Amino acid sequence: MNRPDVISSIVVSAHALARIAAQDAENDAPAAQWRALTLLERTSGRRVGELARASRTTQPGMTRLVGDLERAGLVTRAPDPSDSRATVVDITPEGLRALAEWRESFRAALAPRFADLDAAGWDALRRAAEILAAHSIEESEQTGENA
Repeated sequence: MNRPDVISSIVVSAHALARIAAQDAENDAPAAQWRALTLLERTSGRRVGELARASRTTQPGMTRLVGDLERAGLVTRAPDPSDSRATVVDITPEGLRALAEWRESFRAALAPRFADLDAAGWDALRRAAEILAAHSIEESEQTGENA
């Protein structure tokens, strides 16, 4: 497999694993919810528009999602201190707990699929995870920009 094929295979496999984990864990919450909470876990106090861009959705769609998350107690909204026309979103302790529980349910759901791996296989996955994490940081996080 050549380099571009490796990367596309990883992306396709990651999406498939996420779908399988959601089904096996019987998690019916929208993936966009977990994406938004993950973004806020990394950097809380993000504007709605910034969350929409990072999640590849529309601002009205993100506004609706943030409203749902706020009603569930997973995030809070407040005026942006630097621009009162804008809204910033923060993850709540309950949002952090929900995110941790979601991740644990996925780990538990996927664990049987990897039960046959030996130490070398786990080492390879560990190294792949480190490489992927290093190359999947949002551009705004790398440059320090906060839209």
